[in-house]
Amino acid sequence: MARTRRRPSRRLRRPRWTIAVLVLASITIITLDYRGSLHGGINGLRRGAHDVFSPIQSGVDSVFRPIGSFFAGAVHYQDVQTENAKLRAQLGRDQREMLARQSQLNELAQLIKLDKLSNALAIPPVTAQVTAQSTSDFSNTVDLDKGSADGVGKGMPVVGGAGLVGTVIEVWKHGCTVQLINDTSSAVSVRYGREGATAIVSGQGDDVALDVDYVPLGQKLPKGTLFTTSGLQHDLFPPSIPVAVVESSSASSSAAFETVTARPLADLDNLEFVDVLQWYPPPVPAGS
Repeated sequence: MARTRRRPSRRLRRPRWTIAVLVLASITIITLDYRGSLHGGINGLRRGAHDVFSPIQSGVDSVFRPIGSFFAGAVHYQDVQTENAKLRAQLGRDQREMLARQSQLNELAQLIKLDKLSNALAIPPVTAQVTAQSTSDFSNTVDLDKGSADGVGKGMPVVGGAGLVGTVIEVWKHGCTVQLINDTSSAVSVRYGREGATAIVSGQGDDVALDVDYVPLGQKLPKGTLFTTSGLQHDLFPPSIPVAVVESSSASSSAAFETVTARPLADLDNLEFVDVLQWYPPPVPAGS
């Protein structure tokens, strides 16, 4: 039985015909506009279209603009955070330099008394970013994104914020590990006071104040007294790096020394950018 072929519905043909007419009209208007024949008319149509669609466009913009701003803000948030971290690192450097100058002035007064002068150290830094932090009962360390390929070597001091952070203890090509000054095996020789008395600042673990050993009994240290690296012969650090400030000081009749605790000047719990000082401890002579 032959199948009857259905004719396309007029409803289907009519939209196609309408679209064809509209396309042809559009091409004609564009051509005439290009030749200048209907320049004024076309401009009028453009203005009319603008008047019709402008409120719609404004409404769409008002809806989507906050969404666009949100995504733009999300994309740039990390960049802003990085810039803020860099600014905080620079502020810390400025504070550290100010404290170091204060310490050097005290040292200068002592050297003048001894009729000796020395030049302040100018140590080139390698700026690095903290990539990992490890804190436990056994060790307090951070990993940095700079290593031997960037001029970093084992034993170099690391500073951040306003003070000493620690020492490089392990190096690879593009990274290194730093032992923090609050690590239980860390000990830093320091000076304090106008007379430049010496002591040892040692780490006691994460979230625990630093201990300050060998402060003579009866020598009261006000809260906020500054400790800087001593720079003694064969010391692990160059002189005048700010380390910590006195947190508390007390004494007991049975003790041989004052009981002193200190707070690190560097914010060891929130390190982001630090400077590795390209300085090596002087070698210890053979037989010493």
